[in-house]
Amino acid sequence: MKSLELIYLAGGCFWCTEAIFGQIKGVHEVVPGYMGGTKSNPSYQEVCVGTTNHAEVVQISYDTRKTQLTDILFVFFNTHNPTTLNRQGNDIGTQYRSAIFFTSNQQKKVVDQVLKQLDEENIFEDPIVTQVTKASTFYSAEDKHHQYYQNNPQNSYCQFIIKPKLERLHEYFTAYIKKSVRQNLVK
Repeated sequence: MKSLELIYLAGGCFWCTEAIFGQIKGVHEVVPGYMGGTKSNPSYQEVCVGTTNHAEVVQISYDTRKTQLTDILFVFFNTHNPTTLNRQGNDIGTQYRSAIFFTSNQQKKVVDQVLKQLDEENIFEDPIVTQVTKASTFYSAEDKHHQYYQNNPQNSYCQFIIKPKLERLHEYFTAYIKKSVRQNLVK
């Protein structure tokens, strides 16, 4: 039985989304990269200037025996702003758009159900603008972007943007965090 599935999420800067989803139960691996654009093998610099139309994404490999896609989406929608078009805080441009790139019809069905539920429950004041698209070619980001938060915790972006997101994650979503991460917090 196949238990690992892939989904690609874009919720602003991939340094943030990688740091968040690396701590979530059932997530096997998180890889930052680019998807949804027009150029093969884009560089970070090309994506950052917005000329390739790629989004900064994370490739999430998750174990369906340990977590459900709905749980991953719950964390996703609660750790970025899905109502701002091409923007997350001070990060502005199409590369920072909110997007979900699904890999199966079943995933699309789940995504559509979650979006419908969020809309019906008026979770957000403004309309959700998250794009939902079939996954296309994924380009892994350059090595220096992998595990950026873990490798650069003193970087000002990490301190002022990522660290508060992780603190909120730990405060409000403890049940979703891997046991090993929770144990390290106690030490």
